[in-house]
Parts: sequence; structure tokens; C-alpha cells
Amino acid sequence: MKKYTGQMGDLLQVLEISRNLALNHDLQGLIKQIEQAAVTVLNCERATVFVYAKNTDELYGLVCDRIGKLCVPADSGIAGTCFNTGKLVNVSDAYEDPRFNTSVDLLTGFKTRNILAAPLFGDQKNVLGVLEVLNKTDHAFGEWDEFLLEVLSAQCGVAIHRQALMEEFAERKRLQQELAIAQGIQKSLLPASAPIIAGYDIAGWSQSAQETGGDFFDFHVQDDGCLILILADVSGHGIGPALLAAECWALQRAFFSWAADYHSSLTYINQLICRHIPSDRFITAFTAHLNAENNTLSFLSAGQGPVFIVRVAESRIETLPITCLPLGILADNCYEEWQTISFNAEDILIAFTDGFFEWENPSGDCFGTDRICENVLSHAELSAASIIERVYQQLLSFAQGTQQQDDLTAVVIKKLPDR
Repeated sequence: MKKYTGQMGDLLQVLEISRNLALNHDLQGLIKQIEQAAVTVLNCERATVFVYAKNTDELYGLVCDRIGKLCVPADSGIAGTCFNTGKLVNVSDAYEDPRFNTSVDLLTGFKTRNILAAPLFGDQKNVLGVLEVLNKTDHAFGEWDEFLLEVLSAQCGVAIHRQALMEEFAERKRLQQELAIAQGIQKSLLPASAPIIAGYDIAGWSQSAQETGGDFFDFHVQDDGCLILILADVSGHGIGPALLAAECWALQRAFFSWAADYHSSLTYINQLICRHIPSDRFITAFTAHLNAENNTLSFLSAGQGPVFIVRVAESRIETLPITCLPLGILADNCYEEWQTISFNAEDILIAFTDGFFEWENPSGDCFGTDRICENVLSHAELSAASIIERVYQQLLSFAQGTQQQDDLTAVVIKKLPDR
């Protein structure tokens, strides 16, 4: 009867830990309670919760108020054996077991006689660490001790796993807040309104695939009334390309706003970008100079295309050539070979990034460029902004619910009818 009364007391302590697990979010305090309960119910001298640190491949004592940090290699010793096998280990005579690591005893002056170690499991049965107890005071650890330690280790694993999930959630929430800020900053870099150029209707639009993206466009109205525009696409999407896009935006804003000769601006921008752009990144860019007085458009396409001129009066579409390499590939590349075309009444320039062209429907078919050109030619009477919106809506209808995989950016310049 005395035996069963003692076992009931052990179970009550375990149940008390379960109750605290639901109420207590202080991991250090809860783990300390588990260690203290292990010492009491297993009638031993010491209990330690070890957690695995992947960066150092060590098991370290989780409770941090001990003198010195307790760390042991994860690939050796009794704790290491328990961690790597995921099975309970019961050693009746530590110094007779070849797996026993004597270094901790030598360091602390503690004398280990017997050991009982149980793995700590998180979700998906992955081992998070080890709960190890030392020196049963009266004899070696038995079956009831093994049962109690496995129960305690299960609760300990739940506590550690829950804490990891809470920290992950908090980190994810923090990142989401930072991404929202970055998204707001990036959107603020885009023109707030379209430029007003006599005889022309101009619009630009951009939508990233993630919170931040690698596309951008910009307009620069010069003192003489001419317009410089740029549409750029950093390879990839997400945070990395967004940072490069912001850098490129800042450089082009400086050069096109203040440089006396816009023809050489991209050459200098490329040299600066090449100093530290990652080897797996590059930037395609379409840059144009619109002179509204003589209705000419000088342009340079650094790997960005296809870009089209829709000759509405002739029901004809011209493809503007790619004239040079993308930015960020060769530091000594020259970007000064601009070409010039004329704008006739009702002509429409359409520049879309490849997020439009390459968006696939459920059958794996790409949206392509023909649909864009045909749409613009069929609805040439629409405003520049409405043309972009109509193409986007047609794209969504074509995609049939497939997810946007790349950033979308568009610029449309429409020559208004002569009056």
C-alpha cells in the first residue's frame, strides 16, 4: 500500500506540471519546475534539461541561472546517445559505460554514479533535446523511474516546442510589420501621378508579386518640357531584388534629374551598380526621352523587352529592338547608343515587364505578348491608364486563378489625335 501511495504522489506532481504548462508561459520557470520535480519524484541528486543548438552541434542546459554554461557535444556521451537515437538510456554504472563523457565531472567536481536520460520530442517526432537525471540515491533507476521520466520529458518537449512556436510567431509578425513598412516605402518611390505633356496621355502602374518587388518605373519632366522615363526589372523578386531596385531607382533619379547629358547616364549607373551587385542578379531597363515638340522618342533598351509601338492608324505593331546588355553584368559596358522613332497621331507605346508575358494559366500556357498587342489595338480609344487596367483584367481572366509569380509593371504613352 505504501508503494502505491508513493506512486500516486509522484503522479500528482506530474499532473501539477501539466496544469502549470497550460497556465504558465515562462519557459525558464517551467523547465526549472520540471527539473526540480524530476529530482524529487525520481529521488536523485541532479536533473538537467538539455536543448540542441544546431549552430554549434551541442546540447546546452536550458536553465540559465546556473554558474557557467553547461554544454556537452551532441554526438557523444550518454545525453548525445539519447539525442541521436531518440530512445531512453538507463546506465547503472556511469564509469563502466564506454559512452560516458567524464569531462563534465572533471570540470565540476561532481561524481556521476548512474544516469537516466529521455529524449525531448517536439512536433513531427523531431528530437529537441534531452532530459537527464543523475545519481539515484538508493539504487539504480528502475522501470517506474523510466516511466516517470518519459512522462516528464514529454511535458518538457511540449513546453519547449510551444515556446519555439511562440517565438516563431512573434518573429513572423515582426517581419510582416517590417515588410509592410518596406512595401510602403517602395510604393512611395513610384510617381504619385502621371506627367502632363502636351499632346500626350501617359500612365504607369506596378504591382509586386510579394510584399516587395524588383520592378519600378519613373518619370522625369525636364525644364525644356521633354520627358525622360524608365521602366526597370531586377531579376528575381522579394527582398533582395527590392533593395537593388531601390538602389537603381535612387541612382537614376539622381542622374536623370541633374545630369547635363542623359545619353551617358545609364553608363555611369551601370558602373556604380556593378561594384556590388550579386553575380546572379542583373537589371533590365527601358529608358526613353520624349520630345513633344517634334514628336520623337529616343530610347535605349538594356535587355528590357519586348516594347511595342502600336501604329493605330495603320493597324500595325512595331517591336522596338533591345539595344544593349542589362545593367549589372559588365562594368565597362557603354550605354549611349540611343535610337529614335517618331510618334504619329494616335500611336501608342506599350512597355510591360515579363510578369505579364510569362504568367501561366492552369494549362501551363503563357499570356504572351500577342494578347497584349491585340487588346491595345482593339481598344486604342481608351486612355493610357484604362489600357493598362484592361490588359491586367484580361490577364487575370486568362490566369483563371493561378497565383502571380512575378512582379507586374507597365508604362503606356499615347499620342493624342491632332486638333
